[in-house]
Amino acid sequence: MRTRKSAVLIDCGMFQGTKTIKELNYGKFPFDPRKISAVIVTHAHVDHCGLVPKLIAAGFRGRVHATAATADLMTYVLPDSGYIQEVEVERLNRRNRQRGKPSIEPIYTREMAERALQRLSHVAYDTWIEVAPGIRARFWDAGHILGSASVEIEVADDADKRGPVRILFSGDIGTGDKSFQPAPSGPAGTDFVVMESTYGAITRKPRSFALRRQILAKEMKAALKAGGMILVPAFAIERTQEFLVDLDALFDSGQIPTLPVFVDSPLAQRATEVFDKHLTGKIDGDVTHPFRRQNIRYVETPDESKRLNRLRGGAIIMAGSGMCDAGRIRHHLKAHLGRSDTTVMLIGYQAPGTLGRLLVDGQRMVRIHGEDTAVEARIRFVDEYSGHADQRGLIAWLNARQPVTHQVFLVHGEDGARAGLALALTKSGLAKSKLHQPTLGETVRLSGASGAKTVRVRANIDVAQCAQSDWHNEYAATVLSLKRELEALPDDAARARMLKDIRGRLRRPPPRRPHKRKK
Repeated sequence: MRTRKSAVLIDCGMFQGTKTIKELNYGKFPFDPRKISAVIVTHAHVDHCGLVPKLIAAGFRGRVHATAATADLMTYVLPDSGYIQEVEVERLNRRNRQRGKPSIEPIYTREMAERALQRLSHVAYDTWIEVAPGIRARFWDAGHILGSASVEIEVADDADKRGPVRILFSGDIGTGDKSFQPAPSGPAGTDFVVMESTYGAITRKPRSFALRRQILAKEMKAALKAGGMILVPAFAIERTQEFLVDLDALFDSGQIPTLPVFVDSPLAQRATEVFDKHLTGKIDGDVTHPFRRQNIRYVETPDESKRLNRLRGGAIIMAGSGMCDAGRIRHHLKAHLGRSDTTVMLIGYQAPGTLGRLLVDGQRMVRIHGEDTAVEARIRFVDEYSGHADQRGLIAWLNARQPVTHQVFLVHGEDGARAGLALALTKSGLAKSKLHQPTLGETVRLSGASGAKTVRVRANIDVAQCAQSDWHNEYAATVLSLKRELEALPDDAARARMLKDIRGRLRRPPPRRPHKRKK
């Protein structure tokens, strides 16, 4: 957000999804970081704060404003993100060297992330602060995760006789039925609203703690009956803690046997410590210390994590990351996906192109660490732990923010989700002319007097690749399909004929490697 006097960035997160989208994390920012006056972070998920260290390394010199709980979580989230990048890039570079490809550098390192923490400034809810000349901000509890906020911005525009322009950035909006968070709040009467739409096309049935635990108990009993390991790709913040609360209740009530639970995520352990610090009173009215049970074990080192793969059943492993795109969960999946008695329980949103989404969509063969891995395991998607409001909740949140003088911008959602939410909003009475669904790289000029006007669109990326699988996914699927077809043929001669036929259909033959002369 840029004015005549200054520029403020609302969130600075990592791109998540297909490889094409994630490659944007390595590119240059589409603005000069040295000209940004301040950053406001709505909450501590990496898709909202994960590129802050890169921004600072690129020349940003201002402060990063967040609630105290968000800042405490970022103290662990950002160094963990830097470490994961170092590990993933090291593994990728080993494969690149084998393939004769150039090495790459991590987006940032753990050390860079730790230096970035020095820029954090704590902000209280419901308190106006000046973040840059002519721009002040007020934080409202978004009810999404611990410390999450919607941010109200007031811009003093000397040329606008109506007074300051008011913009509300929703951040991620909570469901209103979370174990630790209140219903989302926010101000009424703004000029513009920039609103998330993650579940804009989905309407859930009403939920309660009792119903959620009933569903979890049923899933756990089925998993135990199958006999194998129970793998839970863990979102380290909020969902891990909610899941542990529910397991605690099910263990104590005897609905499921008391199993060993391995929390194989140092980030989740640190986040749990932050929850202990900031939560006051009892949880759900009957649980005081759900994170401290004798059967819950927090796994620290990579070697301890790898030893867990010797287990064959009767235990739960919760490991990051929640979308299976990085972290320790990948080596657990690699060890157990091929077993039909394994249960993989996905408990949150899975972005297009991620390994978690491929599993939810029923892929029978996936690639992990560059190797083909068959999927024989039971894949279960338990959406009761989602931290995002559904379509009904989003509409209710926006209705409570009325009147909105000018536009509502629908962001942070797949195209189908945004389109579904837009249609529902118009049916609920919002004028179609007030809705705008910006494309990636779009710039809009706002005025308190005349509303919004699109002035420029940058072609950062093929927008069509943002919604579905990209060519990387299609390539992997094609290779796996070819392998299955070849293996189904009766003999090597038939396989050779098939490969010759395929090569003949290609526009260019594969390049020949020059023979080295013998000395």
